[in-house]
Amino acid sequence: MIQYIVLLPLLAAAIAGLGNKALGKLPAKIVTTGALFIACALSWATFIPFLLGEAQASVTPLFTWIESGSFDAQWALRVDTMTAVMLVVITSVSSLVHLYSWGYMDEEPDQPRFFAYLSLFTFAMLMLVTANNLLQMFFGWEGVGLASYLLIGFWFRKPSANAAAIKAFVVNRVGDLGFMMGIFGTYLVFNTISIPEILEAAPSMAGSTIGFLGYRFDTMTVLCLLLFVGAMGKSAQLGLHTWLPDAMEGPTPVSALIHAATMVTAGVFMVCRLSPMFETSETALTVVTYVGAATCLFAATVGTVQTDIKRVIAYSTCSQLGYMFFAAGVGAYGAAMFHLFTHAFFKALLFLGAGSVIHAMHHEQDMRYYGGLRKSIPITFWTMTLGTLAITGVGLPIVGVGFAGFYSKDGILEAAYAAGGAGTGAFIVGVFAALLTSFYSWRLVFLTFFGKPRWTQSEHIQHALHDAHGHGHDDHAHDDHGHDDHAAHAHDAHGHDDHHAHDAGDGTGGYHPHESPLVMLIPLLVLSLGAVFAGFIFHDQFIGPEGGIEFWKGALAFDSHLMHEAHEVPTWVKFSPFTVMLTGLVIAWLSYIKNTDWPRRFVATFGGLYQFLLNKWYFDELYNFLFVKPAFAIGRFFWKFGDVGFIDRFGPNGLAALVVQGNKITRRLQSGYLYTYALVMLIGLAAAATWAMTR
Repeated sequence: MIQYIVLLPLLAAAIAGLGNKALGKLPAKIVTTGALFIACALSWATFIPFLLGEAQASVTPLFTWIESGSFDAQWALRVDTMTAVMLVVITSVSSLVHLYSWGYMDEEPDQPRFFAYLSLFTFAMLMLVTANNLLQMFFGWEGVGLASYLLIGFWFRKPSANAAAIKAFVVNRVGDLGFMMGIFGTYLVFNTISIPEILEAAPSMAGSTIGFLGYRFDTMTVLCLLLFVGAMGKSAQLGLHTWLPDAMEGPTPVSALIHAATMVTAGVFMVCRLSPMFETSETALTVVTYVGAATCLFAATVGTVQTDIKRVIAYSTCSQLGYMFFAAGVGAYGAAMFHLFTHAFFKALLFLGAGSVIHAMHHEQDMRYYGGLRKSIPITFWTMTLGTLAITGVGLPIVGVGFAGFYSKDGILEAAYAAGGAGTGAFIVGVFAALLTSFYSWRLVFLTFFGKPRWTQSEHIQHALHDAHGHGHDDHAHDDHGHDDHAAHAHDAHGHDDHHAHDAGDGTGGYHPHESPLVMLIPLLVLSLGAVFAGFIFHDQFIGPEGGIEFWKGALAFDSHLMHEAHEVPTWVKFSPFTVMLTGLVIAWLSYIKNTDWPRRFVATFGGLYQFLLNKWYFDELYNFLFVKPAFAIGRFFWKFGDVGFIDRFGPNGLAALVVQGNKITRRLQSGYLYTYALVMLIGLAAAATWAMTR
């Protein structure tokens, strides 16, 4: 069965990609979407026996990939509990994104290529999670990187999309260098790349040392940190995070599939898959904890000031990945995977919901130009509200009933507190980030769906009204709705709630948004079920002290003692996420519904802090100064002085110039007069006679 799950998306991608326009839009969509729904059904059929405790881990060998001396890379598909969980996440979200794209990309003329890219990405991600050795995992790892590059830059005629695709590609190459070095080092130490063999032998290497950069370090710490660098790049952790928000330049379904639900979780999956390795190094786990907590805080703070609806959700993704990593860092790998599982559903729901809003608002992405949409697009409103309730962790701590994020995020925070040490700091940061998450999530809802319409301020809406009066229509589906980043404006991103004051009449300008088509609403409704029920149904299997052992069956390092301690934390710890969730909700309500001048007053008082957050802690500017400008300067130097000034000058250009000068000299000898040629011949004869006589 696993062969069909993995290969069906590849076959669909090949048919749609090679057939392209000759195949046609509808057949391409049917083939790719149908293949994904079949793979999804088979994935759930694989997952349910693991859920019921009736299945065991298995390996399906396919063929020998590389065999050289002691190096043996067998291409085999591994299916255990972790794989089954990821199969469900990947194929469920991907199939719904395929269906959603039928409506969202309806005006796109190049749909076969788009759907081929989606299916190619899905195949690469499936290869990553079914890998039985590190080289096979690296194949999937690079495959999702390639597909990500293609999808982010899908509208290749749009400069900002090309720039974002290149940025994602380059930043991920930095992380991938660490991942490759980790694989090389692991093979050097264990003499194998087979994941089961490595994990079995890892405890025996604890305490040993290895030479690295001219010094001796703890072997497992070096290997784990190198592998973690790869995870940082793929999962956008602080330092290698800069590509993720810019990746929103791709179509919205791409954002939902790659940058919210699946690809960015590859790093979390890798750390959990290799958790027995990480358990041998306390230093590596501490680094993972601190990096995850720092990312969680950073992204949450930046998310509070974003005005682009997709960027708010993108920074939210970055923050939630931080939760997953510090859960892994404190040893709660089951909690990390649980949050990965629930997050996939409610974050895909939020992204697709945002796409529905953008679709209704004629591709306007700036929330400052929304307002009052809940009556115009009620299904989108209610589904996005369910997603917001899930991500903010709404639930009743005493009763133990709530939305998906209530179980998974609270489980992470409780495990961090129970772990102590670095986990205590992560718990404090996580609680504060939960407050910010609640604030920016409800801010998004209030700015988008409540208040008076502010639509007439939008150039996109004005353009739509202009078209409606018979002035022709431009196809906006080709550049994803993107106007420039309004974060560059010095004025208050929050304080535009009063735009309606400048509007005539009701602020709508005569524009009437409409609900998205059914093919876009069905995925929202299905994902809503996951956002509501996924936590309640699966929490005991993922993080229960006893249920977790039975469910995971050794697929990851599950610490039942830690999870038991997490369930026994003090009551105030259990109520902390609930309290900050309510606090964030109230602050957002007061700022964007009750007193809409508060944001402007805040910016006037704390302008420096606002600019700091608006410029994303100046990471992009810092990297531009440290890496981009020097790289361009070095490139210009080698171009002008190396290539043009030396190689061209003394190489092809120099030889050509030498030939030209030689021709000028020899041309003088070709005068056309007989006595000139006779003189040359006489001189030649005299020279020859002189040489002969001297011999």
